[in-house]
Amino acid sequence: MSSTALLCRRHCFKFRVFNSWRTRLQRQEQHHQQQLSVRATATAATQLPRGGRKQVSAQLQIVRPYKAFEPMDAPKEVFQGKTDRFKGVTVDCKDECLTNAQFQEKLQKSVDFWSTNGNRAIWFYVYKNQAEWVPILAEAGFDFHHARTGVVAMYRWLPKDESSNLPNYAHTLLGVGGLVINDNDEVLVVSDRYAMIPNSWKLPGGYVEPRENLIDAAIREVCEETGIQTTFKSVVCLRHSHGGNFGCSDIYMVVGLKPLNLDFKRCEREIARLQWMPIQEYLEHPQVHETNRHFVRTYLDYQRRGLVLTCRCEVHQVLKKEYNLYFVDQHTPQSTSNEATK
Repeated sequence: MSSTALLCRRHCFKFRVFNSWRTRLQRQEQHHQQQLSVRATATAATQLPRGGRKQVSAQLQIVRPYKAFEPMDAPKEVFQGKTDRFKGVTVDCKDECLTNAQFQEKLQKSVDFWSTNGNRAIWFYVYKNQAEWVPILAEAGFDFHHARTGVVAMYRWLPKDESSNLPNYAHTLLGVGGLVINDNDEVLVVSDRYAMIPNSWKLPGGYVEPRENLIDAAIREVCEETGIQTTFKSVVCLRHSHGGNFGCSDIYMVVGLKPLNLDFKRCEREIARLQWMPIQEYLEHPQVHETNRHFVRTYLDYQRRGLVLTCRCEVHQVLKKEYNLYFVDQHTPQSTSNEATK
């Protein structure tokens, strides 16, 4: 055996360069195996009922490589907030038990400390039973940012030589519609009890709940309004508009669904009428809005061309948070006997 071969086989493991690459490869392999495990779990989660998905989602909560908030090292006489990577401070008043005078005094000391410390945005979450503190914060220069049931968030931008770049609160509502077509080429349609246009026909649907996935929301809304159980087929369309409820913008996503049963049960609180309507009748019905017709034509065109706007569950490489990735996939084109699809 040559000296070169001896060097390669016996002594190369002693070289620092080789060992550094070997360590790096080992780490990459460990990371790859972890990602495969997480993706397998996430993929399985999309095939479970909602209750099962929540259990699997809990398993996907991986420790982040960094902390979003850190406890602040501050004197006892100031509020013990948490700091973020932007040098902001967040104070949750949930466990604070102070009189109005004590709160005002502690607030002044805290603002002085944060200003000296170079902190920027200061956030206070004040609860309903602490409503008397709201005018105290307002007098100290705090403004309203957003509110939820039972709690209001107020903020103050401390830097004098830097303009505020704080983001606005959530300003867009998200709704879904379920486009359900059975094997008889019939569309599941509803007429809302409180419709803007009486007796008009539309797709079942509604608002997405907090922390609810879009596809889950469409399946839930269809079931709640019609009693029809469904499975996901494809995303169809997105509609974006402005000037909606509460002055917010609005995104409406139409989801193609496959029915698992045909006998419906009407939600009497929200729905006045519902039925299975032949596709051709739906596309020509005077009480169907042109936009809703477009949703059906688009979905049928996807089927003819074998296009599917599908969804896959992934995990963010840095944040280690689960997210849904929507993308176009190519399937075998489907043939249909309905004239509306030609």
